Amino acid sequence: MKFVLAPDSFKESMSAKKAALAMEKGIRTIFPDADCVIVPMADGGEGTVESLVSMTNGEMVKVDVIGPLGEKVLAEYGLLGEGKTAVIEMASASGLELIKPENRNPLVTTTYGTGQLIKHALDIGVSRILIGIGGSATNDGGAGMLQALGVSFKDQDGQELPFGGGALNQLASIDVSGLDSRINNVKIDVACDVTNPLIGVNGASAVFGPQKGATPEVVKLLDENLGHYAEVIKRILGKDIAHTEGAGAAGGLGTGLMAFLNANLKKGVDLVIEYTGLEDRIKGADYVFTGEGSIDGQTLFGKTPFGVASIAKKYSIPVIAFAGRIGNGVEPLYDHGFTSIVGILKGCTSLDDALKSGEANLAFAAENICRLLKI
Repeated sequence: MKFVLAPDSFKESMSAKKAALAMEKGIRTIFPDADCVIVPMADGGEGTVESLVSMTNGEMVKVDVIGPLGEKVLAEYGLLGEGKTAVIEMASASGLELIKPENRNPLVTTTYGTGQLIKHALDIGVSRILIGIGGSATNDGGAGMLQALGVSFKDQDGQELPFGGGALNQLASIDVSGLDSRINNVKIDVACDVTNPLIGVNGASAVFGPQKGATPEVVKLLDENLGHYAEVIKRILGKDIAHTEGAGAAGGLGTGLMAFLNANLKKGVDLVIEYTGLEDRIKGADYVFTGEGSIDGQTLFGKTPFGVASIAKKYSIPVIAFAGRIGNGVEPLYDHGFTSIVGILKGCTSLDDALKSGEANLAFAAENICRLLKI
């Protein structure tokens, strides 16, 4: 029997790879000779680099970069096993978690470090880059990232703009002649699950600014500044991007990636499915096991188990999804490729105990499912 094991991580309990190995342990208790194909998954957010590096026997690369507040930060990105694909999480260099809550200030935070990670990947000769852009501390429209790659943003006096979204209202000219030419030979995919435009009531500043430390007054200022930024981009590059879906992702980093680097924004889980070759691995399987920490009505909107089940459904392969918590609204999932959704807890327990026992509970749940399959 062939089982494809394609779970996401169970947050704070086990990585995607550990979850897959726990599933395998349970399966082999009943089917010792089963063919277990392990495909650690993610949805483009936290854990994506780890899953893809693990899947391809790649490596992590550490780089000293400029952090969101201009300080030195040791960031890292993944180099996949074939040596030509880099996987970057912008949060490693420019993320909100790098700043204490009381120090968060989107007027000055920069994506420069993210640009440095891209440049380092170019330096080692990659031909493809996948960038996850969740968890940003920034609201600079990607200007900092672009400065690190050689783009110049100047005010009316010909001075280079300082870091941060608070300076974008001073932007008078953009010079792309210094942009690293190697970008033209690299395919850039962006894992982006938000559709927010750059500006407006649903834009980067209004929706995400407050969690980055912006007061209502600062939100208004940042939105106006990004609007000016978009106008200058339109005038100089001929690209009207202010209301493009995804342009407002990560404080407007989506704008910088699309307008300057010709990046492709796609749903995170779809990109991970592509990069892992999941569809080819699923073909011919008898069963697919997937799962993550919590499965509920939101799973339908692009979460990892939904993406995995959608692929399996194309080939009429049964899908068993495991979860630490099964929430409300899961019923529609059964119309989208899910055969069964199984809770892994053995009984009432504290959250701390549940997290510590995750691997053992998942292995036991997989074993019990296999006992049914054997019948």
